[in-house]
Amino acid sequence: MPDRGASATDAGAHGGSLTSRAVRVARLLRVGLHIARGAAIAACVFPFIGREGRCAHVQRWSRQVLDILGVALRLSGTPPQPTGAPTLIVANHISWLDILAINAVLPVRFVAKSEVRAWPAIGWLAEKAGTLFIRREERRDAVRVNDKLAQVMRNGEPAGVFPEGTSCDGSTVLGFHSSLLQPAVLAGATVHPVALRYARPDGTRCDEAAFTGGTSFLKSLYRMTTQPATLAFLDFPPPLESEGRDRRELAHAAREAILRSLFPSSRDSRS
Repeated sequence: MPDRGASATDAGAHGGSLTSRAVRVARLLRVGLHIARGAAIAACVFPFIGREGRCAHVQRWSRQVLDILGVALRLSGTPPQPTGAPTLIVANHISWLDILAINAVLPVRFVAKSEVRAWPAIGWLAEKAGTLFIRREERRDAVRVNDKLAQVMRNGEPAGVFPEGTSCDGSTVLGFHSSLLQPAVLAGATVHPVALRYARPDGTRCDEAAFTGGTSFLKSLYRMTTQPATLAFLDFPPPLESEGRDRRELAHAAREAILRSLFPSSRDSRS
């Protein structure tokens, strides 16, 4: 089995290569055109179609962005289905690609930091896709978002959160903020953990996918255009029922499920 902890510096040793300048420019242009197309659909089509139609557009648009960037999905486990029952997706957070990867499988209403709303074009598109923005420095805003997210799930729309509260490079999983699991308790939702990781075709970790260290979105996007191909692995461990559990229990159980999926050997050694 490939070492999931291998870094970008090992790419040369594994025969890694970067795309040509022409490929990078072409990918950037295609992404720009795709964003413009998405904006046109959100502005001119979304107001006249129902929720199912909007979800179909979001799912297709997300898959197409991944295709443009050469990102292929690899799924394991059983992904949740749009049954209409209260559903909360809980995932580790590595990149803005996480949202596209999950939406390509099942469109959900995500919670994102308020700063994302200020991103040119992308923030507006995220809002039109149903993203809820939270002002993390204001404790009262967390209550507002939790209540809204619980209502979203009661209405039959799947929701998604990244309980780490920030992204990391994929070499670990940070502690979960249990407050982000409170909507699942309020709505009596089923919690579906999702373990995310990004790799090159040779199995080494794709550090270019990580959106960390104050990197701008544009710089992160450019880094992805340099990769000939990227594999996005999404593992879906068994779901967790919120009934009879408080948010701290749910957060702990979800994080443990993700850790077991991403680092099975280290978890086995501790058992």
